[in-house]
Amino acid sequence: MKKIALPLIAAVMGLSAAGAHAAGPASNGGVLTINGTLVANTCTVSGNGQGNNFTVTLPSISASELSSAGAVAGATGFNIALSSCTPATGNVRTFWEYGTNTLADGNLLNNGTATKVEVQLLDYNGGQKTIDVSKADGAQNSQVVAITGGNASLQYAAQYIAPAGGATAGSVTTNVTYSMSYQ
Repeated sequence: MKKIALPLIAAVMGLSAAGAHAAGPASNGGVLTINGTLVANTCTVSGNGQGNNFTVTLPSISASELSSAGAVAGATGFNIALSSCTPATGNVRTFWEYGTNTLADGNLLNNGTATKVEVQLLDYNGGQKTIDVSKADGAQNSQVVAITGGNASLQYAAQYIAPAGGATAGSVTTNVTYSMSYQ
């Protein structure tokens, strides 16, 4: 009996080890599929007439305006103008790219000396909507604008926001990368 049992146990152990080895990579990994689209659209981009890299300066305000939770102040409009677009028609929206200054609440991190204050973007293309920079393209509340005759103008604003209130005096500075998303 011992002669029969040992080979049978060894054979079962061998199958179990082979089965565990074969199942290991499938249970510890998977397949990543990446899809994308390249479009022929091109436009000359200019933010506030300053070129594609531009600055928006918020007004100096008293920190006391941001003392309560959720307080906003200093909304400052800006535009992104597209010209010489090829093709001369279609639709476009701005995609605000997730980066080191993107916060979970969709606002932008203040890298200045003021505390308890963030910067929030607003979309003024067809209504005032808060942009959530933490979301994917198409889910940020960035509205679609028509390209007409090779031109388009996209209207936005930036403002101070104190999500928890109690902002303190100091400087406010941040940045975000953007790209144009053509449809």
